[in-house]
Amino acid sequence: MPGLGTVINVALIIVGSVLGLAFRRGMKENLKQTLMMVSGVIVLLLGMSGAMQYMLVIVNGTLQTTGPLMMIISMVVGAVIGELIDFNRWIVRLGDWLKARTGNSGDPQFTNAFITASLTFTVGAMGVLGSIQDGLTGNYQTLLLKGILDGIIVMVMASSMGKGALFSFIPVGITQLMITYMANWAAPIMTQGAIDNLSYVGSILIFCVGIDLIWPGKIRIANLLPAIFIAMLLTFVF
Repeated sequence: MPGLGTVINVALIIVGSVLGLAFRRGMKENLKQTLMMVSGVIVLLLGMSGAMQYMLVIVNGTLQTTGPLMMIISMVVGAVIGELIDFNRWIVRLGDWLKARTGNSGDPQFTNAFITASLTFTVGAMGVLGSIQDGLTGNYQTLLLKGILDGIIVMVMASSMGKGALFSFIPVGITQLMITYMANWAAPIMTQGAIDNLSYVGSILIFCVGIDLIWPGKIRIANLLPAIFIAMLLTFVF
């Protein structure tokens, strides 16, 4: 059944969040702060490893970089577009709306937790590729693996940042279901080169999420989201 992979992914995010919130009760503040740093390190390393996978290649026994021009153009143009539209403002508004609607107005970390978890789980290539596979063939193995990883990471996030991380299942579910049901249209565009570029730049954005977890407020990551789409478009230029 198309969409089953996303349903499983969403369910694992919810389960991981509930477990994290259960651990959070009675947790000392210094432990919460330490777990926040751990979350940042985990996300930072995931982004770094993903970016290095596409950035570094061995040619004739020599370590070289690949795709730096594509990456630079994508990040710069994406940042300009993102700042002009100010995606960050819109996603903050969404987080604040959810905070009010779910009765969490007194939670100062809610919106930040929601944004951080949402970006972590939506900007990677696994969600896009897995959703296309689910839509075209019904194979949800990639989304199952992603769901397991998301569940583990969100458990740490929820235990340190609170309920906002739980509601990241909403953008994850909406985004992946849209891709799943548009798979026939998206598949011809998602060439191996496009997926590689998406993975490359998406991993850099995940790295930025890690930085923002450790040093809050330094990067408006939502305003960098257009970089992913620029990277995919550049596949057909370079």
